[in-house]
Amino acid sequence: MKVGIIGSGGREHAICHALTISKNIEELYCFPGNAGTSHIAKNISLNLENYNELKDFIILNRIDLIVIGPEKPLVDGMVDFLEQNGIKVFGPNRLASQLEGSKIFTKNLCKKYNIPTAKFGVFKNSVDAIQFINETKYPLVIKADGLASGKGVFICENNKEAEIAIREIFDGKFGIADNLLIEEFLKGEEMSYFIISDGKTIKKFDTAQDHKRVLEGDKGKNTGGMGAYSPSRLINDELDKKIISKIIEPTIKGLEEIGTNYKGFLYAGLMIIDNEPYLIEYNVRMGDPECQTILPKLKSDILELFLSCCNEKLHETKIEWHNKKSLCIVVCSKGYPDKFKKNILIRNINKTIHNKDEYFFHAGTSISNEQIYAIGGRVLNFVCLSQNFFEARTKIVDSINLLNWNGGFYRKDIGYKVIDE
Repeated sequence: MKVGIIGSGGREHAICHALTISKNIEELYCFPGNAGTSHIAKNISLNLENYNELKDFIILNRIDLIVIGPEKPLVDGMVDFLEQNGIKVFGPNRLASQLEGSKIFTKNLCKKYNIPTAKFGVFKNSVDAIQFINETKYPLVIKADGLASGKGVFICENNKEAEIAIREIFDGKFGIADNLLIEEFLKGEEMSYFIISDGKTIKKFDTAQDHKRVLEGDKGKNTGGMGAYSPSRLINDELDKKIISKIIEPTIKGLEEIGTNYKGFLYAGLMIIDNEPYLIEYNVRMGDPECQTILPKLKSDILELFLSCCNEKLHETKIEWHNKKSLCIVVCSKGYPDKFKKNILIRNINKTIHNKDEYFFHAGTSISNEQIYAIGGRVLNFVCLSQNFFEARTKIVDSINLLNWNGGFYRKDIGYKVIDE
């Protein structure tokens, strides 16, 4: 089969890599891909806003399946367009993708179907929002309504921080803002919980713990993710059942009642308090870097999983995993998540370690004259499978040291809660 992957990040490189293991892959395409995917797929530069251009390329090259990695094409309706043109595609449609496209959509769904989540208020202007924060308790959480690449969330300790967050959102830092969300702050421990669905059947797709803050000790600004480990230390059978019954199933039911189903990966960002799950947010795709952390553990053929979802036969497919722990560390450009330089040469990539159970995924990279350059904030992903998280992290740090890239930085404490306890 010929398969195309939409996206250019570490998640898409990890998906490409997982597909190369399948026996039934004839050719891989990545739109637009990165320096890492260029070694295992054909990188194709198209205007992804022009769906007709993409459709014509898919038909001309007889691509059998499209897998959409990032959220924006899903929220914008790429799945709907491709399906209408007879192209097989893995991912949720535009309406189902509102679970991520609008935090307010998801909050209203939670309210209607009694899905446990933080108390919230929706505000249409800065005057009303500021009046509210003057009368509430801290800390509180302020969120941009739409897509913000993981950065439109502010945990505010006082009025000054809250006012800055409100003004940045309404001033358009994360795109046009008609509304913002103010939530109570839930004190617990976060967990990333994944399922895969074909529109009829739901199956669990492992758990992880992301590290969003840029600085060690979970301090500093929010990022797209500085690293992750899998499985979450919090998961247990009782909690697993609660997540499915109290959060996932009511969400799927809610979507059905507004006339759609859910097909693809669904990522529930949860807060766990005394073994009770509360929904923080949904992502309508695999997380990044959780995807890079989880996929190396997958023993099953990922192409079979994608096709079973497209054909509504997930109930016939068994998902098997390697019984190992996984940890991922992201190497970022200096200055991220604020301003950083682009087109910075990375000299020693060939010196990094690529043994069995050690993986290396590109994110914000490009290739020119066989040289690798950093062009994004999050640049490289180092992943290791092991029987314990300490060994995994140690091996990754050793490999990053071999890279010896002075244009980047990384958190040395990824997984500290499961390693240092």
